[in-house]
Amino acid sequence: MTREQSTRKSPPPVANFYRASGLCADDSVGYLVKRVMVSITTAADSRLEGDGLTHIQWGPLFMLRNGRASTVAELARELNTDPGAMTRLLDRLEAKGLCRRKRSTDDRRVVRIELTAEGLAASAKVPPVLSEVMNEMLSGFNREEWDSLKSMLRRMIDNAEAHRAHESEAKAEGPTKPVRVRATTLPAAERRVAR
Repeated sequence: MTREQSTRKSPPPVANFYRASGLCADDSVGYLVKRVMVSITTAADSRLEGDGLTHIQWGPLFMLRNGRASTVAELARELNTDPGAMTRLLDRLEAKGLCRRKRSTDDRRVVRIELTAEGLAASAKVPPVLSEVMNEMLSGFNREEWDSLKSMLRRMIDNAEAHRAHESEAKAEGPTKPVRVRATTLPAAERRVAR
């Protein structure tokens, strides 16, 4: 075990809210979060379509504008898509004059994605639209509820990342070999438990 592995926090215990026998989409946090996201992107798309932007296009522009990503791999990771699809999308955005690729001066293997002046102008339209749409979706919420919702969603993200890291570590370590215990070396009561 490396020092990093020994200092890494274990994921929290798994909750016990859902059962396969009674699983219902209307009670699924994942389904509800997905529905909220679809509602946000649909509303934003309808308001940005006059500018020729769809969620698929304004997502990367928004990430680039905010400095959340600057390479194909970073954009793909942030937007939860594969690098090949992101490359094809960037080809289209580059053809529209919204971004350009520029080889890094520090590492020639790295290609950075930059917004053009047109891309900056287009991406500047996204924050006001998203703010408007999300404020509409939060109608009736007070600040405490809004802060609580964000906190709970961040906890879910942290839990997902912790469990994913734990699973990756387990896979990297390989399958564990079962320990074989000879029944004759244990007292009778323990032999029954060991089986």
